Amino acid sequence: MQTSPNTSKWYQNAWATLIFFTRLPFWRIYQPPRESYSAVVEFWPLAGWLTGGLMAAVLYFGSMVMPYPMAVFIAILVRMLVTGALHEDGLADFFDGFGGGGHNRQHILAIMKDSRIGTYGVLGLIGYIALLFLSLYCIGDSEKAALIILAADPFSKMLAGQIIQMMPYARTEQEAKAKVVYRKVSIQAGILLAIQGLAPAAAIFLLTDMGQLPHLELLVFIPCLVMYFLYLLIWHRLRGYTGDCCGALCLLVELSVYLSMNCM
Repeated sequence: MQTSPNTSKWYQNAWATLIFFTRLPFWRIYQPPRESYSAVVEFWPLAGWLTGGLMAAVLYFGSMVMPYPMAVFIAILVRMLVTGALHEDGLADFFDGFGGGGHNRQHILAIMKDSRIGTYGVLGLIGYIALLFLSLYCIGDSEKAALIILAADPFSKMLAGQIIQMMPYARTEQEAKAKVVYRKVSIQAGILLAIQGLAPAAAIFLLTDMGQLPHLELLVFIPCLVMYFLYLLIWHRLRGYTGDCCGALCLLVELSVYLSMNCM
């Protein structure tokens, strides 16, 4: 049976997403056309199903054979290895650029493109990893923590992906570190993006007792608020986004979900 052009294109874009956002050898199975890489944000939450699933599995099953804090730390480490610390690299560049670049747009962009990590980047990464570990550790229940990771990873990627709709790219394609400029999402792709990001969270909160959590609205409101304030900061300083901004948004929005869990 012959597939439709749209189905074939979505398949190529989804495969490009898994290649772009992970270090797993998907490229050995199939190499999509170059133009598919400009659409990877459309399937970014799909990569979150994989990375979040692996992180949740390591935490849940690891806690059966080792102390819970150790399982949390190894789960964080495994996700970094699977993604090649792509988003963490973006977060460090984001902190360096916005911390050391002042209000000079060109200076911020130059610092973010520099492969060397600075003081703000080091301190930002240490702070982020410490808060990530502590927020998951304080949940205290491996099953609960694993379920919230499964929901938070795709959700944060869906939310962070909205930045490409809200502002233009801050550089040219030639200046981009990954040589890729994400294209704006169509209505159809936007619906698909929302389904990918919201489906795991909806299923988990409907099918488990997590749906009975008090102040459940905080798990949506606070990440959206974090996303909005980061958007204002990026727009004020750069008048556009970069790949580093996308990575930083993803991790900080996700972190806000785990921190919110500890406020309940």
